[in-house]
Amino acid sequence: MSPAGRIAATACLVFLICHCPAGLAAAGVPPVTARSAVLMDAGTGRVYFEKKASLRSEPASLTKIMTAILALEYGHPEETVTVSGKSAGICVGQELGLARGDRITLENLIKAALIHSANDSTVAIAQHVAGTEERFVDLMNARALVLGALNTRFANTNGYHHPNHYSTAHDLALIARYALTNRDFARIVGTPQDTITWADGKKHREIKNTNRLVRNQSYEGIIGVKTGSTARAGNCLIAAARRGDRTLIAVVLHSRNRYGDTVRLLDYGFNEVGPATLCGESEEFGRVLVENGVGESVKAVSERAVEVCLDADDRDRVKRRVILAKSLPAPVYAGQKAGTVIFTLRGEELARVDLVAAGDVPEQGILYKIRRSILK
Repeated sequence: MSPAGRIAATACLVFLICHCPAGLAAAGVPPVTARSAVLMDAGTGRVYFEKKASLRSEPASLTKIMTAILALEYGHPEETVTVSGKSAGICVGQELGLARGDRITLENLIKAALIHSANDSTVAIAQHVAGTEERFVDLMNARALVLGALNTRFANTNGYHHPNHYSTAHDLALIARYALTNRDFARIVGTPQDTITWADGKKHREIKNTNRLVRNQSYEGIIGVKTGSTARAGNCLIAAARRGDRTLIAVVLHSRNRYGDTVRLLDYGFNEVGPATLCGESEEFGRVLVENGVGESVKAVSERAVEVCLDADDRDRVKRRVILAKSLPAPVYAGQKAGTVIFTLRGEELARVDLVAAGDVPEQGILYKIRRSILK
C-alpha cells in the first residue's frame, strides 16, 4: 500500500484516539516556568492543564517522535539500512557517528533517535523509508493533519531550526499520545540505556536516555518520552507516566526548569485530579409520559454509570443538562431510550449518557379500557 493509502487507512483509528472532548485547566494548578505547557490524559485526551498550549513554538528534537513512529509503521525493525553520504554528513548537535556505507538495522537507528537523540540517524531513517528526506517530511505533515495537530508543520526529521518547522504544546501532546499506542515506540522511549550495534557486529556504541527522568528512573511510573533543546526552542520535554490505569502526558516548551515543571504537572495530575462519579447506573433523571399505556409515565434512568477525573475544586462546578423525550407511545420496554443527559464543565462537554425506560409499560388493551371505564 502506498504511504498516502496507509495514512488514509489509519485515519479512523487516529480520530478515535485523538479527538476526545478536552477539559479546561482547573483552579489551583501548579506554576510552571515554561513558555507553553499542557497536561493531557493519554486515555481520554482530556486536558487538565494548559498554558498557551496553542502558541506556535519550535519543537527541537521532540520532532523525532513523529519520525520514529512513522519509521515503525512504514518499516520493519530488522531491515538493514545502508547509510548515505547525506546521513553521514550530519554532525550538528547529538549524532551517532554514522559513516557513508555503514549498515545498521532500522531499529538501531530508531533507538539512536529516541534514546540518544541522534540527528544523523533520523536522516538515514527518512531516506530508507521514503527514498528522500523530503518525501518523508511530506508523510510527517500528512500524519500531523490526520492526528488533529493542525498547528504543526515539519520541515525536517530532527528539529533543526527552520522558519516552516513549528508545533504547539497541545499538538505535541496529541502526537505523543498516538505514538505511545505503539508498543515498540513505548518500549524504546522507556529504556534508560542501550547499546547500538552495527550490522557487521564490529562497531557498537553505548547510549543513555537524554530524558533524565527515564535515565535515572527518578519519577514514579515514568515511561518516556523525549527531550528537545536548541537555542531558539529552549529546553523542552515531553514526559509520560503511568500509575494504575492512568497515563498522563506533560509537555513543556521553552522552559527554565523542564524537569521541575514536568514533575509538578504530573504530580498535580496524579495527586489533585481524581475520579469523580457524575451519575450512577440506573439513576433517575425524571419521568416521561407514555401515550396509551397502562401507566401514565415511566422513569427515565441512566443507562450506565459515568466517571471522569476532575480537580477537587471542579467537582461541584459540573453542570448537567437533561433532555427527555416529550412522550413515548405504548408499549414501552425497559431499556428503551427515553432521553439524554449531558455533563459539562465551563462549557466543555465532559460526558453524555443515554437515559432509558426503567421498566415496561404495556399498551392499553380492550379489557383494560372496559375495566377503566367501569371504574370511572
